[in-house]
Amino acid sequence: MRRHMPRARLAPLTTLLLLLGCARREDAAREQGQAPPPPAAASAGACAGGGGGVADPGSAGLFPRVAAGYCVDPNGETRAFGQSAPSPLEAVCLQVLDGECEVYRRYGLARAVTLRYVDGGGTSGTVDVKLSRFGSREGAFGFFTKRVVADSDPARTNLAGLDAGGAGALGSTIAYVWRGDHVLELTYANDQEAPAALKASAARVLPPLAAAIGALLPGELTLPEAVTKLPAAGRLPLGIAFQPRDALDVPGLGPGAVAFHADGGVRYRTLALVRADDAAARDVMATLRRLGGARKREGLPFEAVVVAFGDGVDAPRVEWVIGRVGSAVLGIGDEPLARPAADAAAGSPLSADAKAERLRAWAAPATKP
Repeated sequence: MRRHMPRARLAPLTTLLLLLGCARREDAAREQGQAPPPPAAASAGACAGGGGGVADPGSAGLFPRVAAGYCVDPNGETRAFGQSAPSPLEAVCLQVLDGECEVYRRYGLARAVTLRYVDGGGTSGTVDVKLSRFGSREGAFGFFTKRVVADSDPARTNLAGLDAGGAGALGSTIAYVWRGDHVLELTYANDQEAPAALKASAARVLPPLAAAIGALLPGELTLPEAVTKLPAAGRLPLGIAFQPRDALDVPGLGPGAVAFHADGGVRYRTLALVRADDAAARDVMATLRRLGGARKREGLPFEAVVVAFGDGVDAPRVEWVIGRVGSAVLGIGDEPLARPAADAAAGSPLSADAKAERLRAWAAPATKP
């Protein structure tokens, strides 16, 4: 005789099997790059009341309540750390920065604020906001370039320029904005979107939100003077790194800017340091001359020196020809990030003579009587 399961016991089992089937279909959709079925629009109307408030008096005026169809999360939390904030700066290291605290501190982090924007249209889209204030404009711009270049080759970056604040950059789901002593970081997320849709949504949402916040940030829009001295010819997009102290990682050399170039089939870098007067610039040259292996470069209409870093074994050998023109110190150096010559994008290195000639041409306008 066949036994039949009572209907009262069969119903829970049927429900469980249906749930497991739905979960499997959802997992399969994710594996195939498709977005799973959208959830109920729980956040629909979240911005109907004009968005939430920013519960930090020190930065409340820096964030528009509504922008690009997104608003400050009415149910979110504003967290502030550092100067004139309820939490000490040390707390941001533990709660927000995830092991990157020393990078921020190196550039003079003084204050940080975090909050979130949500989509007023009811999707699961969110934008996490981190606004960092540094002790100086130079420190902030240095951190911005550290974020953008990130010790990698700008010739292979996936970032694009962004018109926001004093300088901006846009990645697939992140945006960076610099202005004055602030750096803004925006991160778009939506766990209901497949990768292609996620990137498209970020490209639609982040630029206007970055521009809206960047317009409210205080401080100068002008770049540090050393950056303005760098030559534009052949310079890679977003190819600038600024060190607010110890340029070229030489202790005591002071602040300086480096640009990355690909020009005429060669890869190289340029260096610019600007000091208050000629005497201070001469001190920079004296520091360079004291480096091991440094030698005077003849044949230029200004004092110049050749210095090299790296032994070519444990670290790439990088040679610079550097000269002083008034209160500015300018240089042309090798590109250690360029890959072997088999890679067409790598280009070829410049000889010492070629560096000197490019330096002469770059400095020529400044040396005219």
